[in-house]
Amino acid sequence: MSAHRDLPDGIEIIEDAAPEFEDVAAIQRGLHAFNQEMGGPYDREPVTLLVRDAEHRTVGGLLGLTFWGWLFIDWLWLSRELRGRGIGAELLRRAEAIARGRGCTNAYTDTFSFQAPGFWERCGYAEFGRLEGMPAGHARIWFRKAL
Repeated sequence: MSAHRDLPDGIEIIEDAAPEFEDVAAIQRGLHAFNQEMGGPYDREPVTLLVRDAEHRTVGGLLGLTFWGWLFIDWLWLSRELRGRGIGAELLRRAEAIARGRGCTNAYTDTFSFQAPGFWERCGYAEFGRLEGMPAGHARIWFRKAL
């Protein structure tokens, strides 16, 4: 039997596989407030670039954020038929330009060893962290670049 610590009166910890929006928002608001208290205002702004085909279907794009003088690239994806044609590099170039326009001086992302870490290196990003075995047989890799 595992040991547990006594919680203050009236406090409970529950597991919730499908939390209400307000519960999730309360956690996010609390952490955002603390982060801004400690690190200064976020000035968080999204960076969204879409790749559309002739029928106006989204076939790729980049989703990220700028905050605290950094560009965070959260998602960069292209459909298989568009890969290897310079479109990913162009998405990245445009996102970096947006970030520079917002005063950002650095960018970072994370990817997996099976996703194309060489792409990030070719675009001037340097590895600064690696978590082996995430997932099994692969690695999660963090990259950064000075803008």
